[in-house]
Amino acid sequence: MLEKHGSRLDRFLHNYIYFVFYYPYVKSFYLAFQLIQHLTWFKPLTPLFKMIINRYHAKVISRGDTAKIFQLDEDISIVTNQNKQIIPFKYARKIIFSEPDYVAVMDCPCKKATNAPAEDINSCIAVGKSLSLFWLEHCQKYNPKKITQKQALEIIERLRKKNHINQAFFKVATGGSTGIICSCHPDTCVSLQGSALARKFENGLSQSAESGYSVTYDAQRCTKCGVCENVCPFHVIKFNKKGIRIYHQQDCMGCELCVEKCPEKALTLFVDPDKSLPLDLDRIRNKSAVG
Repeated sequence: MLEKHGSRLDRFLHNYIYFVFYYPYVKSFYLAFQLIQHLTWFKPLTPLFKMIINRYHAKVISRGDTAKIFQLDEDISIVTNQNKQIIPFKYARKIIFSEPDYVAVMDCPCKKATNAPAEDINSCIAVGKSLSLFWLEHCQKYNPKKITQKQALEIIERLRKKNHINQAFFKVATGGSTGIICSCHPDTCVSLQGSALARKFENGLSQSAESGYSVTYDAQRCTKCGVCENVCPFHVIKFNKKGIRIYHQQDCMGCELCVEKCPEKALTLFVDPDKSLPLDLDRIRNKSAVG
């Protein structure tokens, strides 16, 4: 951890405190959000949210791109300015997976703080030996355990069936790189709740970058069953009283839930040129090789 932060002992200490006191750290933010939601009229708080978002944020990743992370058999280290096309935040955007077949799972502090079902709590996943070992050696109170890549995917699939999306988290204090993959639901994710609160101060503020995908729609296949509307965690799909489908593409996070849940296979993802690029490891490695 010291090697990661170099001379920035402040970031080392923040990193250490963040994981060793994972639950109270996130719980304090959750309680603060409960208070701040009554102060959305107080616009001077907007710069505070912008500062937090730039230093602690996430990238929504599709089901397919999530699976690629847990099939890695080689190190990935992409640290370039081009990463801002994928993770469009000011500071934390390194894409690093070192020894990615070494995986650990630990209790999710968001789920603990929001009283999620007990069977869903042990679901925060570390990819890479360095972070996984730190969890295993220093975070025993949060029930860490080493798991296989296959077991990690099984956790993700189980929670996607319960309408959780996947996010890769980035944080300045933890080295500005990814390595944590979580299954998130708006009811039990403090990050998603923080984004919803931030948008009340300034439209467009979000701790989460969209995946880079939007959804195409095959009207011939669609039976207007409403499954996509019901599962969308961001409420961007609606059917009006006349049965006409309304899709707010600019607000779609491209999480892929509606695509995989559609019983008629009427929906597909496409890379949206008006959004950030996907965290697609195949695409990233190919561009890196060309560069």
